[in-house]
Parts: sequence; C-alpha cells; structure tokens
Amino acid sequence: MRSSRVFIYSTALSLAMAASCLGTTAAHAAEKISIMVGGYEKQIYLPAKLAEGLGYFKDEGLNVELVNEPAGVDAENEMLAGAVQGVVGFYDHCIDLQGKGKFVESVVQFSQAPGEVELVSSKHPEIKSPADFKGKSLGVTGLGSSTNFLTQYLAVKSGLKLGEFTSVPVGAGQTFIAAMQQDAIQAGMTTEPTISRMVKTGEAKVLIDMRSMAGTKAVLGGTYPAASLYMDMAWVDAHKEEVQKLANAFVKTLRFINTHSAAEIADKMPKDFYVGDKEGYVKALENGKAMFTADGVMPEDGPKTVLAVLSEFSKNIQGKTIDLSKTYTTEFVKKAM
Repeated sequence: MRSSRVFIYSTALSLAMAASCLGTTAAHAAEKISIMVGGYEKQIYLPAKLAEGLGYFKDEGLNVELVNEPAGVDAENEMLAGAVQGVVGFYDHCIDLQGKGKFVESVVQFSQAPGEVELVSSKHPEIKSPADFKGKSLGVTGLGSSTNFLTQYLAVKSGLKLGEFTSVPVGAGQTFIAAMQQDAIQAGMTTEPTISRMVKTGEAKVLIDMRSMAGTKAVLGGTYPAASLYMDMAWVDAHKEEVQKLANAFVKTLRFINTHSAAEIADKMPKDFYVGDKEGYVKALENGKAMFTADGVMPEDGPKTVLAVLSEFSKNIQGKTIDLSKTYTTEFVKKAM
C-alpha cells in the first residue's frame, strides 16, 4: 500500500511539474509580441526598425518580433487572423476595416503625411496628371493596400471611373523598379528610398508628391495621418500593460527622430536599407523627416481627411456611418509623454 501511495504521489508530482513547465512555456510564448511591418525598409515605417535598433523595446522589458511584409493589406490580414498582434501600416486601414464591421485602432500615430509619391515612367511623358491614368497600368504594393487607396482617390478625383485603369500589385523596392523598367506599369505609388533611386537614374519622374505636409494638404485637402501602429481593439483592451510599453518605446523613438539629424538616424538603421547609396538614403530622410509626429498623437483634423478620401471611391465606406473615435486612441501615447 505504501509503495502504491508513493507511486501515485510521484506520478501526481510529475504531472504537476509537467503542467508547470507547460504553463511557463505558454507564459513565455505570450510575452513575445509579433508586429508585422508593411515593408520595414521603407522610410515611412522607419520607427519600427529604429526602435529595435535603439534597444527601446528591450528597455521596456518587451520581446518584440518584427515581421516584414511588403504589402500593408497582407499585414492587416495576418493580424485579423491572429498570427501577429499588431501592424505597422497606414491608419486608413482602421477606417476601411470598420466599414467591414471589424474594429482596429491606431495606438501610436507615426506620421501626419503619407510619404508617398506617384512616379511616372520616363517612357510615358504623355502622363501629365492623374486624368491621364485612363487605360494605364498603375503600380501599387498590393490590392486593398493604402497605395491602392491613394491611387484610386487620385484617379476618381480627376474624373476617371475605377474600371478605366488597372491597379497592379508590384510590391515595393526592387520589384516596383523592375515592373516599371519592364513597362508592366506606366506609373505607380511608392516611397523612399525607391523614389530617389528611380529619379536619380532618370527612369522616372515625380507626378504627385505627398512627402511633405504642404504637398499632402494640396493633394488630399488636409493633414493625412498615415504610418501608425494599429492593433485589434479587443487585444488592446486585454493587454493594456503591453500596449503601454509599446507606446513608451515608440514615443521615445519619435522623439529621437525629431531631435537627431538624418545622418545620425541613418547610422542606426541596417546598412542594407541604404541599397548601396547611403548619401541618397540620408538626403531622402532629410527631406521627409518632417512627416513624423513628435509624440505619436493623432493629428486632430487627420481622421476626417482620411475618411473624406476613402469616401470618394470605397464601397466599404460609402453609405455607412463610421465612428472615427473608435479608429484611434491617444490613451497610451499621452501617458508616455
């Protein structure tokens, strides 16, 4: 009987220890936060890699994994599927998704201008305005992406119908460049450092420039909050401590951007982001650095501008009531100041 009791006790102890180990493993796994970035080599999403490089995630006791995904719409889908906890992408997805009955919110607003440019291939000098997009193939990072949203807006605002041009998903960087070189696209929406590379070689020229606040307001009618950290509202509500730590790290990063030169910032970035031209990378960052917010707070007039832009062409938005207060929060960034 005694040996039997010892056996039962030993077995129970082993099971308890195994359960404890499993619990520890589960807890450890839960500590990792995966954030998908819509192309982390793009300067518009620079705060993600910069925060990592500066060690700010670790300073907050966070285990953050940055996952690269060239198209923002794919990053959005990964988050909705639960594969990642957050996305570094454009705020406009928060409005678009609410139109589909899904609630996500920007918790840190990185930029107040898109940082995007519509490039036109030098082979097509006949394209002098968005009105000339008719019958053309236009490069976007992905269908349903923010570059696609902006492209559709420019075309529709110039009097075209959605079926009168073709959006072609070509990604960014080298794949975008190759598509334009091969004439698979005649124009396209892209960011730095791709813009500077193509302009420098003479393969493309800038048609629409939304890298600055002035340029953005002229084209879109107001401040246009773009790059952000957005997350599912339910996840945010259930993980406020982790979200606060993320906000702390990113607000510190935005302060760094606003208090350091483009050259100093570039020195903290992976060298392969320069694509063999550090001087060009620094110059592009110097010209576009003003797009970033100083504190991660959503510009007060920004959400209305984004909603107005999407309402011009998006069937997801037209005829629906969008509660803009549920597309962003300043709760965490204001505590991080």
